[in-house]
Amino acid sequence: MTRPRPFAAFEFLIAWRYVRARRAEGGVSVMTWISLVGVTLAVFALIATLAVRSGFRSEFVDTILGANAHVTIFQQGEPLDTGRIDRTIADYQPMAARLAQVPGVIAAAPLVRGQVLANAGDANTFLEIFGITGADLAEIPRINDPETAIGDLAQFDRGIAIGSGVARQLGVTVGDRVRLISPQGARGPMGTAPRASTFEVVYVFTAGRWDIDRTRAYLPLAEAQRFFNRDGLADEIEVMLADPDAVDALVPALVAAAGPRALAWTWRDSSGSFLQALTVEDNVMFVILSILVLIASMNIVSGLVMLVKNKGRDIGILRTMGLSEGSILRIFFICGAGIGTLGTVAGVILGVAFVQWIDTIFSLVNYFSGGGVWDPSIRGLYRLPAELHLADLLKSVALSLSLSWVITILPARRAARMNPVEALRHE
Repeated sequence: MTRPRPFAAFEFLIAWRYVRARRAEGGVSVMTWISLVGVTLAVFALIATLAVRSGFRSEFVDTILGANAHVTIFQQGEPLDTGRIDRTIADYQPMAARLAQVPGVIAAAPLVRGQVLANAGDANTFLEIFGITGADLAEIPRINDPETAIGDLAQFDRGIAIGSGVARQLGVTVGDRVRLISPQGARGPMGTAPRASTFEVVYVFTAGRWDIDRTRAYLPLAEAQRFFNRDGLADEIEVMLADPDAVDALVPALVAAAGPRALAWTWRDSSGSFLQALTVEDNVMFVILSILVLIASMNIVSGLVMLVKNKGRDIGILRTMGLSEGSILRIFFICGAGIGTLGTVAGVILGVAFVQWIDTIFSLVNYFSGGGVWDPSIRGLYRLPAELHLADLLKSVALSLSLSWVITILPARRAARMNPVEALRHE
């Protein structure tokens, strides 16, 4: 007698009839739907969480690299006669030229930095001032090509560029004037007097990071040198790289080009601990959600155990008709694996739809909750980002299918080993 091939059409037909239980066996049908919905929601939660975590990491890194120096070059301090430590760079132009010649460097810009109090009318706020030339400012991606901008960056040499959060705090826009007050002003016989100067707002940018837009402003380098008593000096050199991920390999060459007193501070030094924390959180979240998928898959086992118990008479009849243990095992395996596969497919569809429409979904959540769900002052970003990677999608699908298929084997094996005589004894 010729044995039927594995996973023949009749095995799928019998499995489909068993999953689609009759009304008299409604408990099996209910367990089937519970298992299907559980796997669907678990896979959806896994994909959505991985997408949000990937989007948050990508957006955070992009704003770091797009608005800040990839490497900051500064000098070791030298003690002055007054007892103050001087870290300024006198030969900043030759140093910037040497740094720009290092392979992998796309820009090297001298900077003057300082903190001031900004005033416009009755409004006051703290600002961190970056003194930079207009040409170098145009090389900063998140400033030259921000999310939103007002004004003309080409007019930077005759005014000040401020973040949108600063403009909102001070209640100013392009064409208004902002007064900057620094405690380190002109030195005279009576000591150092505060200095105040007024600048016209020529450019308002939104870099995409709340802390940058809320506290940062740019002044022309010559104006910043005068305002902060840095005539002919710079505080540091801002270096932008073609490949920021290769920053560690380029640091020795940059320090050698800068000179013997040079020190380097990279973007990994400033944000590496936060990125490491994100990596740990990603791994922990994946483990937790994997357990959720496992719990959802266990519902399949419960449903199959009930199905095997209810179909004991049918199993005995099929065995006496000549079906092998392998055929019985495959029939019940198809029942459980089919539920897991359908749930996985449905979960993938929901997860992809969530990523595509996340802004609309989040807007509805924010509307019905009365607003304030996402606080950019805490999270740093203005919106909830989501970015679905193929690797995350495949990882989620593989996890769900492997769990739902493997655990299905146990009750299917029990059904296959059922003695047909015992199954029919009480019928």
